[in-house]
Amino acid sequence: MQTGPKAVPGAIARTSSFLDDRLGAARFLNRNLRKIFPDHWTFLLGEIALYSFVILLLTGTFLTFWFKPSMGHVVYDGVYAPLRGVGMSQAYASTLEISFEVRGGLLIRQIHHWSALLFIGSMMIHALRVFFTGAYRKPRELTWIIGVTMLALALLEGLTGYSLPDDLLSGAGLRVTEGVLMSVPLVGTYLTFFLFGGEYPGEDVISRFFSLHILLIPGVLLVLISAHLVLMWVQKHTQMPGKDRTNTNVVGAPLYPSFMAKTGAFFLFTLATVAGLATFAQINPVWLYGPYSPGDISAGSQPDFYLGFLEGALRLMPAWEVNLLGTGHAGTLPLSVVIPALVPLGVILTGMVLYPFIERWITGDHREHHILERPRNNPHRTAIGMSTVVFYGVLWLLGANDELSSTFHISLYATTYAGRVLVIAGPALAYLVTYRICLGLQRSDAELVGHGLPTGVIRRLPGGAFTEAHAPLDEDIEAHLRAKEAVPVLAAHNGSGVPPERVRGPLGRLRARMSAAYGGEKVALEEEHDDRSLTR
Repeated sequence: MQTGPKAVPGAIARTSSFLDDRLGAARFLNRNLRKIFPDHWTFLLGEIALYSFVILLLTGTFLTFWFKPSMGHVVYDGVYAPLRGVGMSQAYASTLEISFEVRGGLLIRQIHHWSALLFIGSMMIHALRVFFTGAYRKPRELTWIIGVTMLALALLEGLTGYSLPDDLLSGAGLRVTEGVLMSVPLVGTYLTFFLFGGEYPGEDVISRFFSLHILLIPGVLLVLISAHLVLMWVQKHTQMPGKDRTNTNVVGAPLYPSFMAKTGAFFLFTLATVAGLATFAQINPVWLYGPYSPGDISAGSQPDFYLGFLEGALRLMPAWEVNLLGTGHAGTLPLSVVIPALVPLGVILTGMVLYPFIERWITGDHREHHILERPRNNPHRTAIGMSTVVFYGVLWLLGANDELSSTFHISLYATTYAGRVLVIAGPALAYLVTYRICLGLQRSDAELVGHGLPTGVIRRLPGGAFTEAHAPLDEDIEAHLRAKEAVPVLAAHNGSGVPPERVRGPLGRLRARMSAAYGGEKVALEEEHDDRSLTR
């Protein structure tokens, strides 16, 4: 369905007339309820993140009615017999109460936890979709930056929520958090005392995490999500290349009734998925871990998946430290903690924020883009993205190096040393392999455009030679392939042979070389041949 003048449905007209008589909002409603949304399955990834966040808000509100964010000491006398008579914090006791004594409490707890995993996971995949298709390009740089900020806040929100039950597993993660804060140069001790309210574990960390988890971070996320949606609404929606799709139109279905019906059903499907997982797949059984005590530790402790890469970075990092002011504690900089805690996440998030501007600087492309790129058509960008995915994946996998060693009977030292090699060699290899795959896929597209679809029908030519007959491509598929554009390249010189000012000097020459390598047409589409004689 393509944009253009359409008759306003009766339901919209009646609603608009009712509100216009009272608020003067008819024009606003008519325009926005008929807004066109493109139809492609990858656009649902962002919707999954949004719906998961809504479920988190609803289930989190339910849990706050019974959860007690206090580290005050109590002796458990609830219905769970194995822990009866055991001393614990009020936070842990109230978590047990929610799990065993509140009607539907365990189901809501598990829906909340599964929704948190789905929220962060869908945000990550949505970010990859936006990156690989170039949806961050002008005019959507601000939308991209807001999305990256939301991802960082979601990780922090997950950490604070993970620590609230005050069980032995979450306490192990809290100990890692304390060690990371203590390693921050100059201000580490002050940050630790501020968060924990004194010497670790203190008496205030649960109540402070609770305030962050249910008030501050969700409030900021709500503001950012609203801004993200407003920008998406105001700007022209991106769409996949295809027949009749241009930078000046949007092909799809209107908000009402098509998109509203689909998105409503998809919300119910998302809710049903997390409810099904919460019903049949147990997650975070805190009653098996027991209450947290700084003197206790358990083998095989693993964080949720979104923090696994930080755990892997800590395990792979050699035991390096720098003594700045002699050998005293005050002058020691523990690189074995500072680098894993700050560098991997900092490099990924900073690179994501800066990439739209770096790419524009390299290519000199200041045009608006509303048609998405196929990942294969920008091989360097796709290779950079896959290198980041492999970097993250190696760190995530090696966050369980003890479990890998125990399960597969491999030396723990061997897995650690292998991880140190893979975290460097893996991204480089992924870059090379991805780049070559993209070029191969471009050649396949060029062959399809030039020759058509192979049919398996062999014909004998008048001269005696044999050739395979090819059928013409479907119009939409051919338009999809022919939408490919060469990645822009900076001009090395103007018509007179004089280099432009922006490519002069050492930095300018570096920019020109980077632009020539990054951009350009790697594989040109072939012209049509005469052997595509079969009809559709």
